[in-house]
Amino acid sequence: MQTFPKVSQSFCDGLSRRSFLEIGGLTFGGLGLGLNDVLRAEENRGKSNRSIIMVYLSGGLSHQDSFDLKPQAPAGIRGDFNPVDTNVPGLQVCELLPQLAGMADKYAVLRSIVGLRDEHSSFQTLTGYSMGESQRDGKPNFGSMVSRVLGPTDPVIPSFVDLFPTMQHRPYNSPGSGTLGPRYTGVRADGEDLASMKLRFVSPAQLSDRRKLLREIDCLKSGLESERLQAADSATQRAFDVLTSSRLVDALDIEKEDPRIRERYGKSSSKHQGDGAPLWNDQLLMARRLIEAGVRCVTVAYGFWDTHGNNFNHLRGNLPIFDQGIAALIQDLHDRGLERDVTVAVWGEFGRTPKINKDAGRDHWARVNGALLAGGGLRTGQFIGTTDSMADSAKDRPIHYLDVLATLYQSIGIDPHELVRDSQDRPIPILPSTTQVIRELV
Repeated sequence: MQTFPKVSQSFCDGLSRRSFLEIGGLTFGGLGLGLNDVLRAEENRGKSNRSIIMVYLSGGLSHQDSFDLKPQAPAGIRGDFNPVDTNVPGLQVCELLPQLAGMADKYAVLRSIVGLRDEHSSFQTLTGYSMGESQRDGKPNFGSMVSRVLGPTDPVIPSFVDLFPTMQHRPYNSPGSGTLGPRYTGVRADGEDLASMKLRFVSPAQLSDRRKLLREIDCLKSGLESERLQAADSATQRAFDVLTSSRLVDALDIEKEDPRIRERYGKSSSKHQGDGAPLWNDQLLMARRLIEAGVRCVTVAYGFWDTHGNNFNHLRGNLPIFDQGIAALIQDLHDRGLERDVTVAVWGEFGRTPKINKDAGRDHWARVNGALLAGGGLRTGQFIGTTDSMADSAKDRPIHYLDVLATLYQSIGIDPHELVRDSQDRPIPILPSTTQVIRELV
């Protein structure tokens, strides 16, 4: 936090100028911003206009019942659903995804992701490491790294907003900022963090009075270098701007959205599914609104896909909602001319077993997984990689999951092999040097 020399003068309400400025800093802390970050926002204007929405499918979506169907496989493997053609010749998806089938030219599907562990957590897809490694070594959340490298786009908007709700299965919940420090933790869109986006502790009238008093008080000018004073005054002005801005809160209020757009996303429930996330399309709309407000990274936990039992009935309920929500988000970004600037990534921690179990379910299958990627200037309209006839293993073009993260970083203007300084000023790599950007996408 920016520090100031001690002064004895107080305002009429007994609050010293130093104390007031520290309160401003503490309020920034609730937003993941310090006064230095506010100053840095100006430096980062124009550095990159790219952003990303990361959608995590808690529990692991069945790859062979969504984007990699095997209709020729034996009974007990192929499942209940049929493939349908997309608007890209030769590419097919599940019959329960008709809207996505009609816009396959606007996204790419990776069908041969390897390297994942059988681990029910968000850590691999959001940090690039297992939960144990991430917690032991302080590996930061993807959004925290974006915030650290790119900084805020605007003094009153945080870089990273985390829309993950608190889920019953704790490893599904969002990883923290690790060794980057709490400054780069995502702003949570509930509880205290949301309260911190609003003016607290003082009324708008009191804040206005204090602004006037600050203009009149010049006691700090004595003994201060002019450059430092100008920086302090600039930071103070921006502190007022953050405290009085409602842009972030407005972005989360989807009641202000065009009713036709809300209808496109459809009605869904904020109720949690199982011990995972809700399948709530409002969160996808919030993510788009936050990106338009200037947030660089938004993470969304979306639905529950751990279908050890009743896999097909569960997907009959979930896939149509998934289809409407993800298709709406992709189309929405295109309609707003954001398809080159905003990357969308949709994936979970692993796939599901080829063999259907006795409970009509599919179990964990870390051997292969899939992902849907859109926007970000990526080459879309293609399905990359194949699995064998049972959807058991990668057959052609295996893609390590770390290479997916490398591609996502590059899509928003970050070198995935860059070294960054953590909170202890130690250089840490964003990703291992062995990672590669997926050439077919760029």
